[in-house]
Amino acid sequence: MSQPRHCPAVLIAAPASGQGKTTVTAALARLHRNQGRKVRVFKCGPDFLDPMILERASGAPVYQLDMWMVGEQESRRLLWEAAGEADLILIEGVMGLFDGTPSSADLARHFGVPVLGVIDGTAMAQTFGALALGLARYQPDLPFAGVLANRVGTLRHAQLLEGSLTEGLRWYGALSRETGIELPSRHLGLVQASELNDLDLRLDAAADALASSCEVALPPAVEFAAPDVIAAEPLLAGVRIAVARDEAFAFTYGASLDLLRAMGAELLFFSPIRDAGLPQADSLYLPGGYPELHHVALSRNTSMLDAIRAHHGAGKPLLAECGGMLYLLDSLTDVEGTRAELVGLLAGDAVMQKRLAALALQAVELPEGLLRGHTYHHSLTSTGLEPIARGLSPNGGRGAEAVYREGRMTASYVHFYFPSNPTAVAALFAPDLEAAFAAVRRSDKPAPTGDRVSSDRTPFNVGAGLPAKRP
Repeated sequence: MSQPRHCPAVLIAAPASGQGKTTVTAALARLHRNQGRKVRVFKCGPDFLDPMILERASGAPVYQLDMWMVGEQESRRLLWEAAGEADLILIEGVMGLFDGTPSSADLARHFGVPVLGVIDGTAMAQTFGALALGLARYQPDLPFAGVLANRVGTLRHAQLLEGSLTEGLRWYGALSRETGIELPSRHLGLVQASELNDLDLRLDAAADALASSCEVALPPAVEFAAPDVIAAEPLLAGVRIAVARDEAFAFTYGASLDLLRAMGAELLFFSPIRDAGLPQADSLYLPGGYPELHHVALSRNTSMLDAIRAHHGAGKPLLAECGGMLYLLDSLTDVEGTRAELVGLLAGDAVMQKRLAALALQAVELPEGLLRGHTYHHSLTSTGLEPIARGLSPNGGRGAEAVYREGRMTASYVHFYFPSNPTAVAALFAPDLEAAFAAVRRSDKPAPTGDRVSSDRTPFNVGAGLPAKRP
């Protein structure tokens, strides 16, 4: 039986979205990294953009924690393994501290990680203390570390905010509202890390600003219990999977790619924008991203369009998620009305919207098994195709996303979290479909710890020996 591990840790949370949690988490990660500490950062809930920033800040991979999508045991494993290598663990929360079911507070309480409250101090003085006290005392059994002020104007302003704290709440410092610190955003959230030429300068500036406003000290150590470990089976041994990765397609979960590798797959990354054709591969994975920002360039790369059509025509497996699905449609039109013709394997068209079209956790019962994930997009798709399945949200959120299938091609708005059902994922990518379904039938693993939508699979142990960075 493995022993528990101990590591200083905090969960960074806020009263609401938009308070600057990612900026603060990145500043803390870079600050402690610059002092020579090994920092591991996690993100609560489904997210692709924040982890890109946090990976740059910490210099280490960033994985998701979630009591439903990831599961309790897999979240426990990720924390326990991080505690074995890190000097500090930071967890960025999602939405407001108590928002959602399960919430960031639920995760913090379950694993005993104290909460660091981040509050936007703009146009605020003594009321700051009232908000801080509310976060700390609303749920008496929630471990609470202290509070940090974001978007502070002057030194006097910071002093007013600090002086408003009562009942022994610890002051963790303040960040200025200087534009050189704040991270820019786009309609889905932050701008991708690769698009920010001055990202490291911003991170170092934020770290320096934080260091000048407080004592730089580690939070108390947290005990992380050892998980139950189930080794990955080699269900994709020798399978070569081409994975789209460039400015248009970058939304992949590190844990999902780790799982594919752990099951024996070789991942071959390519650019649908720049490469003339696909790598020599058995299967193809088109993840989400921002194809609407590059749809004209994608349309002009006709040799890549032909290569993807040929891959499908040869009966090879293809999984497309969200932006990857848009790429497979007949056309995509951006918010300015510019239309581009794309792969054309899915009969239909998509049009970008200025407002959010769908946001929800999703559980989808496929022929291969039940997979969990989420949907988050700003486009509407029109098609005459009949879906083979629809998603179900555990919280009753908008969604019920359709999943389409043509031969070995599976496409949906849903971003699937592969470790939620490894055998189902193996069946989606396996060249030998009969053998893949045989593996699914042989799997009799117990369900993951999600309370609202039952599954028949347990996440596999896919993260031992985490790489320094993903390719």
